[in-house]
Amino acid sequence: MGCILYLLLINKFICMRTAEFMNSLGQLDLASYVNVCVDFMKYAPREDIMEVGFNTQSGYVYIALENGITIASAFGQEVEYIITNFETGEEHFCETYNAALNLKI
Repeated sequence: MGCILYLLLINKFICMRTAEFMNSLGQLDLASYVNVCVDFMKYAPREDIMEVGFNTQSGYVYIALENGITIASAFGQEVEYIITNFETGEEHFCETYNAALNLKI
């Protein structure tokens, strides 16, 4: 019984966090989030997600993957794939997921 209660509490927390995140997005941000989710499901559905978020400075809604690629979109525009060198902070923007995979190697 304790495990079931724990799982219900975790599920409620995740649903509340998701609703909070979705409610914080404006109309174009929500369109960006949909674009990012579609591309994630199309190109990287088996990749582990490190973080999902919204950068208020850049306007990017993003899904950061454990493989080092970030799928991002801003202002309802097309999706971009970002590779970040965490040592230097340098970012490389790619137009396709495959280009980002090749750049990462």
